[in-house]
Amino acid sequence: MKHLKGSCHCGAIEYEFDSPAPVPFMRCFCSICRKTSGGGGYTINIMGMTDSLHVTKGKSELQSYRAVRDKSKPKEEQELCQNRYFCRSCATYLWAHCEDYKQWIYPYASSIDSELPVPQVMTSIMLDYAAKWADPRNLPGRTEGNDMFDEYPPYSLEQWHKDHPRTS
Repeated sequence: MKHLKGSCHCGAIEYEFDSPAPVPFMRCFCSICRKTSGGGGYTINIMGMTDSLHVTKGKSELQSYRAVRDKSKPKEEQELCQNRYFCRSCATYLWAHCEDYKQWIYPYASSIDSELPVPQVMTSIMLDYAAKWADPRNLPGRTEGNDMFDEYPPYSLEQWHKDHPRTS
């Protein structure tokens, strides 16, 4: 278990939590992650325990957003995905929380201020939804030794950490 601290860019929000799975190894290329987190066309979340989450500064500055999971469906069939929490001042994405997995939060690795372990391998998921310019399969040398999945992998964040104990 690793105790981690994070914050937004403007410093209005600071938070901390415990993580049994702190290695930032999985890049999600789905359109929701790509568009809500900005940057390189993907997001990297780690895993934390919901009951250990403490916003130590700026709780009133938190906003949340729930994206539509599949906008191609008719409006009456659309489902919302997890809450994504961010700073209302600087828009830094901080963590996600899903009611289906109440015990976990999914902090955005870039918001973590504590030192994180360096992953020995990377996993890229939801590549069917990747922007062509960001898809690692289109970038020379970006796939060697890394796992690539069109959708979700056959393992969870937690399982990956159990299978790679030396990197945690």
